[in-house]
Amino acid sequence: MVLPQSQTPPRAVVEHLVREQVYARLGIPLPIAAKAPNALLVNISARHCHLTQEAVEALFGPGHKLTPMKSLYQEGQYAAKEFITLIGPRSRIISNLRILGPCRSLNQVELAYTDAIALGFDIPVRMSGDIAGTPGCMLMGPHGYFQLDEGVIRAQPHAHMNPEDAAFYGVKHLDVMKLKVHGPLGMTFDNLVVRVDPSFKNEVHIDTDEGNACGLKPDTFCELIK
Repeated sequence: MVLPQSQTPPRAVVEHLVREQVYARLGIPLPIAAKAPNALLVNISARHCHLTQEAVEALFGPGHKLTPMKSLYQEGQYAAKEFITLIGPRSRIISNLRILGPCRSLNQVELAYTDAIALGFDIPVRMSGDIAGTPGCMLMGPHGYFQLDEGVIRAQPHAHMNPEDAAFYGVKHLDVMKLKVHGPLGMTFDNLVVRVDPSFKNEVHIDTDEGNACGLKPDTFCELIK
């Protein structure tokens, strides 16, 4: 894995590489989890939205382009400098909803269950892009408003894998696995949906409620179970 010089490798990646070297030097067989071709990174995905270029221009003005602020683990994805206000039922709001880029072909807001309760939403658990029949909301930016008729979801916990990772775990696109999180608040997440694409890095996304529930930290050992 090649990372930009300015980007520090995630702790899980460093530990994976060190573990391989240590076991090799000691002549000890690698445990199953350490034999994976790529390190498993489990990240908490905080509330955010994905927008079309049309929505961006309605919110920030004609011709406006998202400004990358921080690269995400998946190649080409980034947190933008721009954020917006979400207006939910009964005019309850979130005033710092981060936009993730680049722009997509549909508009989607991803919230944790706690966010939804605070806003007065009843939102379903869905995979990204599966927004038919979901609640809508009003978005507000410095230039104007944009109405979403649908698209507010709680994201299904999921794993990104490239074909090499999928072959190692014996799964294919949209198969379901389990995520075992170890530690003092250790627990197992069922119904973790696998997404396979050649561009993906081995990463699991859970939301803030799920991350807090299992006490996820950078050094928490996690493993995927078929």
